[in-house]
Amino acid sequence: MDHSITQNPFMPLSDQELKQTERMTCMQDSKGLPLTGMRLAVKDLFHIAGLPTSAGNPTWLATHETPSQTASSVQTLFDHGACFCGKTITDELAYSLNGQNIHYGTPCNPTNPDRLPGGSTSGSAVAVASDFADIGLGTDTGGSIRVPASYNGLFGLRPTHGVIAVDGLVPLAPSFDTVGWLAQDLDHLEATANALLASKHSETIQKILIADNLIQSVEHADQIQTQLDTWLNNSEKTESLEIDLDAWKASETFRTLQGAEILEQHGEWLAEHNPIIAPDIRMRFDWCKSIARDDQKRAATQRDAFTRWIDSELKDAILIIPTTPGRSPLLSTPDDELADYRIHLMNLTAIAGLAGLPQLHLPVCNIDGAPCGLSLIGPRNSDLQLIQQAKVWLTKTTIEG
Repeated sequence: MDHSITQNPFMPLSDQELKQTERMTCMQDSKGLPLTGMRLAVKDLFHIAGLPTSAGNPTWLATHETPSQTASSVQTLFDHGACFCGKTITDELAYSLNGQNIHYGTPCNPTNPDRLPGGSTSGSAVAVASDFADIGLGTDTGGSIRVPASYNGLFGLRPTHGVIAVDGLVPLAPSFDTVGWLAQDLDHLEATANALLASKHSETIQKILIADNLIQSVEHADQIQTQLDTWLNNSEKTESLEIDLDAWKASETFRTLQGAEILEQHGEWLAEHNPIIAPDIRMRFDWCKSIARDDQKRAATQRDAFTRWIDSELKDAILIIPTTPGRSPLLSTPDDELADYRIHLMNLTAIAGLAGLPQLHLPVCNIDGAPCGLSLIGPRNSDLQLIQQAKVWLTKTTIEG
């Protein structure tokens, strides 16, 4: 696979499109608005009036008209004063967690240039980590905010599914698709959340659940434990929760339901245009065709059971898990090893994904300078509470990196 690296995480623009971007950047007096002065990078899945949407693939770009309307989530940020600084590279049709793109280049991970940036919100993550933007807007279906946040040492929020409108963006798997964002600090993350989120969780958080067995399965288990010892200090509100993701068939269940939806969304377009697509993504699209109806039904039943269980456990609790199995894989990692890593990774990301729960990544660990971290998962609509709890804990620690 082509691993060509680009130092520019933004999509190339024609002269006319560049002028349109400049007009949008300065299109209103944002003085006094909540996001005034904050630079916004937008993943190239979102429609912005007058600018093309490629979804990471030149054939998609060539077969779709330039949008005449802006996605409501993007418009909301504009209306709150955010300063648009460009559309960013994404993995093709958002169907990858690596952060690579064979057409537009793989955005360079500024924390470790020899490692993957993570996807599919690779460009927005790199733009923020490189200080080209303050807010990186993206999407998260199977981990596309959480994974690049971990790999680039950023804060990242996958909100409660369905609380932010997804009109005006290219879908992948609608029952999992969410709008999400990344930032270098919690203040920018929270300001964006206040602009985009309306729903708030009414229950008081009574306890902290720690997925000890999942923490022990990852590369940075010792670093996570050190943070938890600092934050929690043997609090009586802390309990251990064992989550047997293999027994729940979490990754398999997620992949089956996601794959069926992806085929429904894009199967006809793929068959008609036969676009050039990265081999690993092409392989997954082809696999989607093999999903049987009975497998979908079993997976739907499994998702419902898992959702009921995790909802009952998190009614008044926050769950702490590792976000990823460890550091970002090296760019030179063989494809078969990346495929195995993806299964472990998606077991972790499937927890919030299957249940539609909010998940906040905190970049509080690193291994030999390569960032990783942990996540807080909360009850439905507890997005802002997760940020507020994280702020309390982060006053007790120093983020390395």
